[in-house]
Amino acid sequence: MPISSAVVLAAGEGARLRPLTKHRPKPMLPAATKPILEHVFDALVDADITEITVVVGYGRTHVQSHFGSTYRGASIDYVVQDKQLGSGHALLEAEPKVSGPQLVLNGDQLVEQRLIEDVREAHDNDAIATLGLVRDGDIANYGGVILEDDEHVSEIVERPHDDRSYHLNAGVYVFESEIFEYLRGPEPQFNEYSLVDGIANAINADETVRGVTSDGFWYDATYPWDLLEVTETLLGNTDGVESTVSTDAQIHESATIVEPVVISTDCVIGPGSVVGPNVALGENVTVGANAVVENSVVDADTRIGANATLIDGVTGHGVQIGAGSTMVGGPGDVRVGDRIHENERLGAVLADRVRDGGGVTYAPGTVVGSDAVITAGTAVSGTVDDEAEVQ
Repeated sequence: MPISSAVVLAAGEGARLRPLTKHRPKPMLPAATKPILEHVFDALVDADITEITVVVGYGRTHVQSHFGSTYRGASIDYVVQDKQLGSGHALLEAEPKVSGPQLVLNGDQLVEQRLIEDVREAHDNDAIATLGLVRDGDIANYGGVILEDDEHVSEIVERPHDDRSYHLNAGVYVFESEIFEYLRGPEPQFNEYSLVDGIANAINADETVRGVTSDGFWYDATYPWDLLEVTETLLGNTDGVESTVSTDAQIHESATIVEPVVISTDCVIGPGSVVGPNVALGENVTVGANAVVENSVVDADTRIGANATLIDGVTGHGVQIGAGSTMVGGPGDVRVGDRIHENERLGAVLADRVRDGGGVTYAPGTVVGSDAVITAGTAVSGTVDDEAEVQ
């Protein structure tokens, strides 16, 4: 019988995307103009999945209120992970909902329908698990898989740093119900139960674990600037997001739209402005007269003032960018936690409800926390804390 149900793991915050995740979880951040999780659901429904169980935790009300109990005809059931104790623990929370082979995938990474179908079709009940893999050289931040005979998984390593030939674990699985015993033990490190450890436990017990290499699209937004690349990739991918302008958008006849772009409902584009290429405007965004917006993800209810320039920018909800403010674009050095990432393509991140008074200049790589206030004429660089006032 074909697998028609899936468990989606969407309980984490996405700490490396702060301050964008201060008020909502990573799966609800925009990829183009739709939440990442919505893209995941689209891929599942397109693959004929009719029952979806979502494990939620951090910011769960954002997920539940956005999707409700159904999505495009598929039923949605929610399981709450009160304490985020790892991806394996998240799946264990959904165990009462699972019977027989089950599709499982991450809710904070974009995957294509083809990848889901490849994993489902490759699975046979002689294997306790089948893993979706992609060929990708950059596996240092993810899971690497060693394959034997093109399909037998002999080893799975979290964030490998040796020079062996790995496939990247794309976070799309089919599991038999026996996997739950391997998720429980042996006792995990640092009190976190990871899916990778559970799969490794099964391999060590001589269970059959299969891997299938897919050409399906996979992408993870790990850091704020990745949202720019995700959007650009989606807009440039024939199986991604089509360049669209909502019929409800008001675009002045003298404005210039440079495709690819996505312009959502209730947007207003002022006279003489230039929007695009590779721009995603969420609902109810206003772009003032003679403003320029390029290579940017602008979330809902944001206001961009007249003569402002926004290049390589990422905004949260309800941001106000004053007249004449300038974001010149990357590359820039960006601080995330205690690490400096050098030469990233990022003009600036302005988290939810940032307000600038106009004439503000943002140095490449600037990160401004939610509810911060930037006084008119200020030059801003580095990291600005939530609710700070910069003069």
